[in-house]
Formats: sequence, structure tokens, C-alpha cells
Amino acid sequence: MMVRWRDGALLALCALFLFLSHHPAQAALKVCNRTSYVLYTAEGWATGADNFTKGWTRLIPGSCAEPISGMLTAQNYFLYARSSQGHSGPARAWGGAVQLCGKDTNFSLKTSAASPSCPTNDSFTMAFAPVDTHRMQDWTATLTESDAIATDGAARAAGLDRLLRDIGYKIANAKQRNDALAKFRATFKVAPKAGVTELFDALETEALKASAPAGYSICNDTAGEIWTALAFREQKQALAAGWWKIPAGGCAHALTQPLSLDKVYVHAEGHNKPNLVGGTEKFCVTNVTFQTSSAADCKKRGLNEAGFATTNTKGHAGYTAHIGDKGLLPAPAQAAMPK
Repeated sequence: MMVRWRDGALLALCALFLFLSHHPAQAALKVCNRTSYVLYTAEGWATGADNFTKGWTRLIPGSCAEPISGMLTAQNYFLYARSSQGHSGPARAWGGAVQLCGKDTNFSLKTSAASPSCPTNDSFTMAFAPVDTHRMQDWTATLTESDAIATDGAARAAGLDRLLRDIGYKIANAKQRNDALAKFRATFKVAPKAGVTELFDALETEALKASAPAGYSICNDTAGEIWTALAFREQKQALAAGWWKIPAGGCAHALTQPLSLDKVYVHAEGHNKPNLVGGTEKFCVTNVTFQTSSAADCKKRGLNEAGFATTNTKGHAGYTAHIGDKGLLPAPAQAAMPK
């Protein structure tokens, strides 16, 4: 059975297709990526009066994962997928018309089916597609891009080409791909015997540095959770908002519109590190989710004052701030594109 989906409301330049098939295997919902994109998937299921969602599962091209293990006994299952932020051009996504809750960062949520809102301040609805398992105890959903990518091997090759182009290499044939991979391994010290997973990891890491998504993202490069707040000055107003909770290794897309600001200010706190990222720019904050419109007289207004670090965003439609164990990491240099 084949079902073809297109979510025009989410993205509209690339359609990802879905093939649903049953295979005799260990009971699970299995998701496979037969596209040229590194994908992140979120899954959902309905049980009784509650909806459950979880994400994100990373799938490199030509790979599969089992995000839901065990016998499939829920009333309904749902799936959503998005392309890595490291890919250049518009983001790609696959979904449907079922609105379920998710987050930018890793999540596991339970929501009443009768509730119109999501359970946390940093969660929001995403358009999932239903997965008809035909009451089978195991099911495989394969995300595909086009008929030209018919095998897992073809997906891996197309994925390598895409990521190499994302970081500036010119790829038109297999020889250019092999030459570019050799240069990439040498430049970024990727071992010649490194497996395909390690190679995709290294390529996506560099692509994320080269192609910041539109807006403002914050990535947590520490070993624990952090809480972040952003601020900026616009039309003589000092605006600040927070908090974004970001797990270790995760990123939050805090501002989604293309930037038109010369500077964005960031503050971060971690466990036992109340000023992991701070600075000389002062803004009003609170201990809970907040949005303030003035940096004056914080204490008189019953607010706290915090120092924010400056990130220079002039001329950038998108910017990604990386936070490490010792604070805000230096912005990556704009290196010349490889030939």
C-alpha cells in the first residue's frame, strides 16, 4: 500500500512521500529515511482520552529507527518529520492535518484530547499525519523524496552530495563526490575508516555552522540542561523574553523570522551556574516565563535584573549562538568556501 502526502501549509518547495508497509519483524513502529536529507521525526499516538507525542529521532539518509517499540496497540498513530537545520535553502517537512503538541527540543508530552492547548509554555502544535497500521503489531513507514532515490544506498549517496553542497563543495558526479569527501576528511580530521554514521555526523555539524536558519537559534553544547533568555532593543524599547529550556546537545529556534537587528542579547543559566552566559547589557527578567518591554527600574517593578551577552547579528538573516560549559562560544569565522 502506498500513501502520498504533501503538507503545503508547512513547507512548500519539496514534498516528501510516505510508503507504509508491513514486515514480519520485532513488534515496533519503524521509520526509514529514503531521502537526501538528514531528518528528525516526531511520533504520536492516541490512547483513550489522551494524546502522546515524543521527538526527536534523527535519521541519516538510508537509515531506519524504531522510535516506538513493543506491540502497536494504540487506537491511532501519527508521524511528523522535518529536515535538518544544517541544510541550505527552505526547510522541508512532512506532515498532515492532525494537530498535536511538540517542542523545538527533545520532548515527551501527554495531552488531553479534549484540551485545545499544549501542556507547557514552550510547546506548540505541529501538523502530524496519521499512520494507518491496519491493526498490525509492527509497521514500517518509509519517507521518500522521489522515484530517482529507490534504494538505501542511493539515499546515502544523495545525502552525502547534499551535505557537501551545503558546506560549499561543487558536486556534479561521483568523482567530484569522492574528491570532496577526501578533502573534507583531511580538513576536518575525519578518519579514513570512519563509518557512514560518523561521516554524516561530521558533515551535518559543519553544515549547521555554515547555514544558520532564518531567525535566532541557541544550541546547548554543555553536558546538562540550560535555560536561556533573549533581549534586543527596537524603536527605543528594550524587549526581553525567556525562558527556553534546552537539553544537552539540543537547540531552540527562539526567533523564527529573518533577523533585521544589528545585535541580539543572550543570557543563560545552568545547574549551579546562575550566570553561565552574562554581560554588561542589563535587562529585566523573572524566575518564570516572562516577556518584558523595558529595562528600567527592574527592582521597583518587582522584577530581577540580569546581564546579557552581545551577539552581533548585523547583516545576518539567521544566527545560531552556541553555549558551552564556559559560556558563550565564539561565533564561527566566515571561512572561504572550499573549491
